[in-house]
Amino acid sequence: MPNFAIVTAGVVIGFPLLSAVAMKDAAASHGAVITGLLPLSTALCGAWRAGERPSRGFWLFACLGSALVVMFALVTGGGSIRWADLALLGAVGSAALGYAEGAVLAQTFGSWQVICWSLILSIPALLPIVLQHLPANFAAVPLSAMLAFLYVSIFSMFLGFFAWYRGLSLGGIARIGQLQLIQPFMTIFASVVLLGEHLSIETIGFAAAVITCVMLGKRTQVGTKS
Repeated sequence: MPNFAIVTAGVVIGFPLLSAVAMKDAAASHGAVITGLLPLSTALCGAWRAGERPSRGFWLFACLGSALVVMFALVTGGGSIRWADLALLGAVGSAALGYAEGAVLAQTFGSWQVICWSLILSIPALLPIVLQHLPANFAAVPLSAMLAFLYVSIFSMFLGFFAWYRGLSLGGIARIGQLQLIQPFMTIFASVVLLGEHLSIETIGFAAAVITCVMLGKRTQVGTKS
């Protein structure tokens, strides 16, 4: 139960809540690059919770990519770390811990069972909040918002974890976690197409640099504690 509670706190409550708070004040493309810290954070949690031992080369590229992410936050934030950046960093830490803990549990319970039980365990904490903030008139909710809510609920928070936890348990948390390098590109592209956001040269440059570091780190060795 404590292990499932960590997954619930991390990926069911912590990451969605903190990232949603951050996205109220930051562009989706900005958030995409900040979440480029997820591969490093996931690897750190994998070393802690699953006993994985990435090589020095892996950590070198992972730390370099993280430094670029912090630099991006400073450049686009006018030289200071904003509240949205802190919320995003908290979201990254929550997701990484939930990913690593879920991957460990998946080796015993199976991938889809982990996220199903985690969602069930979240009901006592989330149901009162849901009931308190129910829309007075669902017909007044824009269709775009309802479709986005359904997508996040069905795919991001449920079906996607079937494959994600399976992959982490089979291929290793640190190595498979590096596949999150695709996420910034996909999020930036989606923000331009769906939200009409402006794609700046700084965002493209930093995103490309971060992903290059993660790709190079993915080629290095990752061992396990004997």
